[in-house]
Amino acid sequence: MAKVMLREDNGEIYFYIAKKDMEETITHLEFESDEQWGGEVTLSNGETWWIQPGKKNLPKEEVCKKLND
Repeated sequence: MAKVMLREDNGEIYFYIAKKDMEETITHLEFESDEQWGGEVTLSNGETWWIQPGKKNLPKEEVCKKLND
C-alpha cells in the first residue's frame, strides 16, 4: 500500500507517489463516473493499482494498493 496524490490537469489524471518520486498518468479506470470513480486502474508505465471507489474529488490524497507490474 502506498500514499498517492491524484490530480487532474488538461483532462489527464496524474498518479504521484512521493516516496518513489514516480508520476504517471492513469490510462484506464474501472469506474469513471463522478459518483463512482476509481477501482482497478492502469498507469502509463503498465502497473495496475487499486483505488477505493468513491466520489471523484480531485486533487486528493489516497492510500492505494499495487496489484501488479
